[in-house]
Amino acid sequence: MKDQFVIAQISDLHIKAHGKLSYKKVDTLQAFKNCIAYLNQLSPQPDLVAITGDLTDFGRSDEYQTFSEAIASLKLPWVAIAGNHDDRHNLRTACQNQPWLPAESEFFHWSLNDSPLHIIGLDSTAPEKPWGEFCEKRQQWLDHALSQHPQKPTVVMLHHHPFISGIGHMDAQNLRGIERLESTLKKHPQVQRVLCGHLHRFITTTLAGITVCSAPGTSHQVAADFNVNAPAHFSLEPAGMLLHRWHAEQGFTTHYLNIGNYGPTHPFYDANGLID
Repeated sequence: MKDQFVIAQISDLHIKAHGKLSYKKVDTLQAFKNCIAYLNQLSPQPDLVAITGDLTDFGRSDEYQTFSEAIASLKLPWVAIAGNHDDRHNLRTACQNQPWLPAESEFFHWSLNDSPLHIIGLDSTAPEKPWGEFCEKRQQWLDHALSQHPQKPTVVMLHHHPFISGIGHMDAQNLRGIERLESTLKKHPQVQRVLCGHLHRFITTTLAGITVCSAPGTSHQVAADFNVNAPAHFSLEPAGMLLHRWHAEQGFTTHYLNIGNYGPTHPFYDANGLID
């Protein structure tokens, strides 16, 4: 087994069919293509790309077709979970050739154990609702999945954030059943990261003593407005992604990367020492 494994987390693509602008302003398809180009040039290459939901804007089959055409140029293996903007049936069709695709069931859950990490995709969606749910059925599934590999470092992915961010309109549609999720995670100390999307921002906190990371969007970001009556607005801050590096001896570190071409790297030192 490798002693290092790197997950590139991207989220909230909001792809519209044929490149139609999202909210009549955001070219989410071109942003996703830029993201793929950025991922393809990373060196060393991540071992896996994890998409934490909202692959499309309305869950339509033509949007998933546009997504499939775009992601075909990605040189890395990838996994995905459903977000509140996704449709489980159409998402399944878009992922039909992926080896991790789960068997047909009520939820779009899956579990991967073919790397140094155990990686779990948890379906937190509630059809036609913006918020997420962690019900008793999902609790039973997650508890069983975690029980299969109790000694293996584990990552759990879900779309909806299981915490309060301070952004009011987003917290009104976070995960329902946080306490149930927390009690489940406390039983399984091998879980070292919980990854989510939905917030379109890089935010970290803890749940059951585990680091939780929400990923920025690949195009637009939710405005970081903590006023009680803040409007539901987005901004065109730089797109981003997270790199979660796991090492057998050093554990996890998480890095935030802006997506874009910022030119070559530059040395701190030359033959004379620190450049002055």
